[in-house]
Amino acid sequence: MKRPASNHTILMADDDADDCLLVAEALREAGQHHALRTVRDGEQLLDYMHRRGSFADPATSPRPDLVLLDLKMPRKDGREALRELKADAHFRPVPIVVFTTSTAPDDIGYCYRHGANSFIAKPATFRGMVDLMNDVTRYWFQIVKLEGLP
Repeated sequence: MKRPASNHTILMADDDADDCLLVAEALREAGQHHALRTVRDGEQLLDYMHRRGSFADPATSPRPDLVLLDLKMPRKDGREALRELKADAHFRPVPIVVFTTSTAPDDIGYCYRHGANSFIAKPATFRGMVDLMNDVTRYWFQIVKLEGLP
């Protein structure tokens, strides 16, 4: 049975609350009714993935089908969190899209060497964000065949 598109969980790790709100609005505008969960730094991302602390309940913190990961965050940055998640066989199948303002070749290379599935620069306009969220969710949830998803 095909999983309904609205049942996917996207986990966004980003310390910028405005960017999180912008992504939520862009998903709605694009007609993508996926559950968006947010964490503010790499430590919270790892806690969420490992179901520690306030993220212990799988009903309120379901395993994400896709992670949107900012690089520059407090406490533990996106590079460290990416490296740790992709080093763990349990989390390796979860696609991680680095979603950042950086376009630095060193950042791009580092992320791909450490297991990022995609590297996308945040668009400058809301229309660009809507189009991007539509493309990203279509690609990861309709085109690509992921482990554990129909």
